[in-house]
Amino acid sequence: MRTFVAALLLAKAFCAGAADYVGGKVCGECHAKAYEAWRGSHHDLAMQEADARTVLGNFANAKFAYAGITSTFFKRDGKYYVNTDGPDGKLADFPIKYTFGVTPLQQYLIELPGGRLQALSIAWDSRPKAAGGQRWFHLYPKQGIKAGDPLHWTGIGQNWNFMCSECHSTNLRKGYDAQTGTYRTTWSEIDVSCEACHGPGSAHVAWAKTGTRTGNNGLALALDERKGVTWTVDPATGKPRRSAPRTSAREIEICARCHARAARLADDYVPGKPLLDTHRPALLEDGLYWIDGQMRDEVYNWGSFLQSRMYAAGVTCSDCHDPHSLELRAPGNAVCGQCHAAAKYDAPAHTHHQAGMACASCHMPATTYMVVDPRHDHSLRIPRPDVSARLGTPNACNNCHTKQDAAWAAAAIAKWTNAKPGGFQNFADAMQRGTAGAPGGRGALMTLAADKAQPALVRASALARLGAWLTPVTLDTFARALNDPDPVVRMAAVEALAAAPAEVRLRYLPRMAADPVRAVRVATARALAGPTETRVPQEHRAALAKAMDEYVATLTYNADRPESRLGLGALYAARGDRARAVAEYEKAIALDPTFVPAYANLADLLRDAGDEAAAQAALRRGLAREPKAAALHHALGLSLVRQKQGAQALDALAAASRLEPANARYAYVYAVALHDLGQPKKARDVLAAALARSPYDRELLSTLVLYALQAGDREAARGYVKRLREVEPDDPGVARLVAQVEAVSGR
Repeated sequence: MRTFVAALLLAKAFCAGAADYVGGKVCGECHAKAYEAWRGSHHDLAMQEADARTVLGNFANAKFAYAGITSTFFKRDGKYYVNTDGPDGKLADFPIKYTFGVTPLQQYLIELPGGRLQALSIAWDSRPKAAGGQRWFHLYPKQGIKAGDPLHWTGIGQNWNFMCSECHSTNLRKGYDAQTGTYRTTWSEIDVSCEACHGPGSAHVAWAKTGTRTGNNGLALALDERKGVTWTVDPATGKPRRSAPRTSAREIEICARCHARAARLADDYVPGKPLLDTHRPALLEDGLYWIDGQMRDEVYNWGSFLQSRMYAAGVTCSDCHDPHSLELRAPGNAVCGQCHAAAKYDAPAHTHHQAGMACASCHMPATTYMVVDPRHDHSLRIPRPDVSARLGTPNACNNCHTKQDAAWAAAAIAKWTNAKPGGFQNFADAMQRGTAGAPGGRGALMTLAADKAQPALVRASALARLGAWLTPVTLDTFARALNDPDPVVRMAAVEALAAAPAEVRLRYLPRMAADPVRAVRVATARALAGPTETRVPQEHRAALAKAMDEYVATLTYNADRPESRLGLGALYAARGDRARAVAEYEKAIALDPTFVPAYANLADLLRDAGDEAAAQAALRRGLAREPKAAALHHALGLSLVRQKQGAQALDALAAASRLEPANARYAYVYAVALHDLGQPKKARDVLAAALARSPYDRELLSTLVLYALQAGDREAARGYVKRLREVEPDDPGVARLVAQVEAVSGR
């Protein structure tokens, strides 16, 4: 009878089409060893209710001073409190509701109205006192963050519901109501429990309770990619080989949901679905990664690991990490020695350092985030100080040899190896040339994007940079990328083509609305939104309509962020619905009064409607809040030019160029305004200074050619046009300019 009932439960679970979450304790009834390994892990302690068992910080009336505010941590009636500056900047008592993390630091969550949980920016350093810990510290020690700043603990940048929740709890549903601006965030378990990775377990439990245990085991996802796999070390080379190729990335994508820098698209994750169905991962973007792919900002591990030779060879996260305890599978260098012969690699003959040198010191250098939290780069690369010497990237050698420079380190390695520097990641120079627009940069990016031997994330990042060259020469590269088997490459190609003229988008993108992965479909909808929608061929309109609904749903899901409100506003503006667009831009500003793009887009919309005065008022409103916003000064300068207020326009354009000197476009516009208002010498000086910072900029070079000719400086014109031809050897416009200079020069 018991078997029959269990079978009925199993059938019911499958017929319902979706299993339920049962909780880690239920899993532990059968999987005791895994459950015990998990207990006490960082996943288990990711988030906890604040009590005497979980709170690590000093709440014995401890005081901490920061930015003119003295905060006091204390207990009252057995509960934990902090007296600190609230949303209005005034001191008040706030109860601690949850602890967040455990080591090397612990943060504390405070509940504010509207279902918000906010992460206090004063954290507890939980390291031993001998290591500098057992103290309160501020996560932004040098910035003097005060109430009203997005990074203040009450601000949008410290909101747990959006920023943190998904990766610290199981079956998290954000539950944001875009109409009321409130949250009803829910979870199945407060921490990262079994079902966070394995999926809901009710069907598996029902299967386990059947006497015969026949048929499918009811697991939402089988994480069995390592089952039966062995690594064999070649005794001659000391290098390992996997017994069977890795045929999927299920495990890595499960980890990537939290261990990747990514934007969430939706909550409706189902175990086994592609990562890009619910997340838009970051590419190797400037500011997030160095030009050679090393981590720079907090990018976590996925984007780094995908660049590695180990990922290409079939290594998975759990080859090195126990997935339940999260500890290394062996201590220190022994974890590497699982596959790499220690006699060859863990020896001074290989390291050129004394015995005991940590493999990770050279191949996984650490960067410290959140003041006290060092994290290893998982691209597992060979140190390349020669690249550092050329491109200014960091390298592991000079992390220790701080009194020496990169050239010294490169020379030392060259002496050891007597060989040309190499490694698996060899895309830095191509990325650098492409980003800078240097001669050969376009071809280098095209080659990189088309090279199937390169990691998909690298090819996608090359496509993103190639978007600056949307010309007939590059279109074939994008067209091929749209058929790539990896969704991150297809997504990057669609996003790059979004800047192309309408005819190009209509030629290449409509079919992508039916892509099997949501991130690609959403990118397609965004690229085709507006008047172009009505011109899409009939056979693609149904798919595009569905993709457009997904795009709106994604923006609405993230409508607690100004970026998504900006996206909704841009969508409505493209569709001609100015009233709704204005409303969304205003909501973006209400969410974050420092969000500069909302003021700029609002001003553009008002100007397009013929109300230049209102557009200017929007820009001045933004500048009153963010006086150093170069984009707003630039837009205001253009507005003043249109209103023929030359002197004021020059002041605004000059401010933009001064505040953001790396932006060649700002310098170009400022110089053109100077020239048109009777200051040609100063215009040339501004352009020349900008060219020194951006030596391959086409606008700067071509304008300097024309201005030099007008000034009668033929020699300067010849020099600029020569550089322009080196940058754009195949551009017909450049050829005409060359002919003009040669004609004037009498050649």
